[in-house]
Amino acid sequence: MLSKKRNAVILAHYYQDEFIQDIAHFIGDSLELSRKAANTNADVIVFCGVHFMAETAKIISPDKKVIIPDIEAGCSLANECPEDAFRKFCSQYPDHFVISYINCSAAIKAQSDLICTSSNAVDLVRKIPKDVPILFAPDKNLGRWVERQTGRKMTLWPGSCMVHETFNEEEILKLKIKHPTADVIAHPECTEVLLQYADFIGSTSKLLSYSKSSSSNEFIVLTEPGIIHQMEQSNPLKKFIPVPGNDGCNCNICPYIRLNTAEKVLNSLISLSPEIELEENIRIKALAPIEKMLSLSN
Repeated sequence: MLSKKRNAVILAHYYQDEFIQDIAHFIGDSLELSRKAANTNADVIVFCGVHFMAETAKIISPDKKVIIPDIEAGCSLANECPEDAFRKFCSQYPDHFVISYINCSAAIKAQSDLICTSSNAVDLVRKIPKDVPILFAPDKNLGRWVERQTGRKMTLWPGSCMVHETFNEEEILKLKIKHPTADVIAHPECTEVLLQYADFIGSTSKLLSYSKSSSSNEFIVLTEPGIIHQMEQSNPLKKFIPVPGNDGCNCNICPYIRLNTAEKVLNSLISLSPEIELEENIRIKALAPIEKMLSLSN
């Protein structure tokens, strides 16, 4: 296999298409994948995900070559938080402790005091002293959910994920009527209106775990439908129903992550490109809040 010849580890995010998930060495959330790759002896990381995920792998594993099958595989949420605009925004709140969701660029991580994931955001915010004001970026929906869970009011950067913004209340109600015993499981990047219908809210890995442990046999899935492949693999006797986008469209699929294809994975292994490169000063600054997150999470 070419990956063995290249001493490469192939990573696939849960939202990646089924075939790529099936050929990957590891499947998971972005930080989980980067940490697993760091603990291998691989010289090359092929990150089948989006750009910020591959950047995170490079931040954690600077001595490994990190490649992404399609360099245009970006992220609407990360793109909505430009480096200079974020710096100006933060300058308006100089006394605030800056927490950034890991779904952001290395340049935004480098401006942050702490990084969080959708799995640990609530726990981390609770560890910040109550008299310390918090600025949370870049996902306003995740931020509002964290506010409700913690009772902490935060200053929110006004960004959102285009996929999680496409779901609407009418489509969920239709599915709940059609599947009255199904559990609604949702990612906290969804809007507050949608989250009110959820029986369980969590990160992709937590949604997967819940689908395994729940006694329910049907699930209405409020996140990018790529995760359903792993849910079906783990629970072959259970039914998983994706929520369509507005007016029943298939715009619930992330157009960026799906730019990665099997052919591009092969080509990236042949050419060892496109490669993720970071300025060392940015990498070091971005690593610090990640390490702080890991220390607070232990």
